[in-house]
Amino acid sequence: MRLSTVILPIRRWREGQRVWQRAEDLGFHAAYTYDHLSWRTFRDGPWFGAMPTLTAAATVTKSIRLGTLVTSPNFRHPVTLAKELISLDDISGGRITLGIGAGGNGFDATALGQEQWTPRERADRFAEFVPLLDRLLTEDAVTDQGTHYSAEEARNIPGCMQRPRLPFAVAATGPRGLKLAARYGQAWVTTGDPKLFEEGTPEQSVEALRGQIEKLGKACAELDRDVAELDKILLTGFTPDRNGPLQSVDAFVDFAGRHRELGFTEIVLHWPIPNSDFATSQDAFEKIATEASTQLG
Repeated sequence: MRLSTVILPIRRWREGQRVWQRAEDLGFHAAYTYDHLSWRTFRDGPWFGAMPTLTAAATVTKSIRLGTLVTSPNFRHPVTLAKELISLDDISGGRITLGIGAGGNGFDATALGQEQWTPRERADRFAEFVPLLDRLLTEDAVTDQGTHYSAEEARNIPGCMQRPRLPFAVAATGPRGLKLAARYGQAWVTTGDPKLFEEGTPEQSVEALRGQIEKLGKACAELDRDVAELDKILLTGFTPDRNGPLQSVDAFVDFAGRHRELGFTEIVLHWPIPNSDFATSQDAFEKIATEASTQLG
């Protein structure tokens, strides 16, 4: 099982670069960041752009994978996003993973002055966004006319360093999103069942995740794809366990072991942020990073 971290883009780079370098030093498989314009309780504080942050991180690290967790159509267009990703993949030496989802109702949803999309419209847009982005990252020139997204002789030469393109980690729990994950994903991402966050139990969460993985398996079977081909990523902090697994190495190993049995291949931990929902002991966090992998095997 791989351990990764997500580093929120809240620090000026003179401080932030040390965090990304430390993530590599601790041996994390990947370091991701959120791709939002602002986010929840951090809305009125510092928040920097995901792509510039990842570009800077690529220049101060050597081997750790980097990526978004996740990018969405809320304020992105496939044509411009593809150009940024190809550039970022080149700068990083082929270390980028694109976490991508349909987006939600947060501050990003109306920041450009648009009306908030309905769940169906978000699903419709996502269903166009992912296939077009796939083409833009694998073909030299793309022309495509869609309902929501189009491209007219969009050039993307020389393409990604990773071939045929950088990997997609598709965040999805609904049937349409799971079909996209099955068709286009190299990985699948979930945060669990949000309905259980406030009043659910860890046991209920495990069962909900088991159900999600079963649905992913069915989506893959419909395409004659082996679900085992997809990495399965759990972004922690949004299940009823909250920050409990980060209290000690033993607590985390127990948590990770239960989720490994479900089929998860990667667990992502939020880098500690004092006075926030992600406040936890930095010492305990680093001990988990360095010791838990050995126990998990």
